[in-house]
Amino acid sequence: MLSIIQAAGWPIWPLIIASVISLAIIGERSWSLYGGLVAPKSLLPKVREWLRQDGVNDEMIANLERHSPLGRIFAAGLRNVSSSREMMKEAIEDAGRAVTHELERFLTTLGTIASISPLLGLLGTVIGMVEIFGALTPTGGSPAQLAHGISVALYNTAMGLIVAIPSMIFYRYFRGKVETLVMEMEQESIKLVDMVHGERK
Repeated sequence: MLSIIQAAGWPIWPLIIASVISLAIIGERSWSLYGGLVAPKSLLPKVREWLRQDGVNDEMIANLERHSPLGRIFAAGLRNVSSSREMMKEAIEDAGRAVTHELERFLTTLGTIASISPLLGLLGTVIGMVEIFGALTPTGGSPAQLAHGISVALYNTAMGLIVAIPSMIFYRYFRGKVETLVMEMEQESIKLVDMVHGERK
């Protein structure tokens, strides 16, 4: 691996840094966007049971806020349980926007890495070609310098694609995952509003 880095020259270092950041984001988002942690299906039945037993109180709202992103949305709605249906829905929508922003955290960075990695690889390719042409003289060229220029060009092109392809795949996957989770939380929130206002049992 070290020999490849040496052969690729300095242009490969931005790609290595980008790959480390991309892997860190992929790992963190894979954990954070797990459906059971974001929008657990068991939460609404629990809230229904709590409402029947004790009603809305500060301890219940605090527990919901600590529970999950969906719990924070429920807590925002239940703070306005005595208000009209429209006020409760507005509170839920405000909390939902904040939760959605959290779910999308780092995805812009991942998408940027997916977009710029081929360009960084192309930069390395151009630098390698410059070295190749610089090695050519009217009397011939240095084989070692020619070989180094070719290595810089090819290794950086390959590394740019190696970083970009998985980053783009996971970026698209996480975007779809966020959209699915947001839709699920919207559905659960509507059920909560209906339940509180007596339109759903």
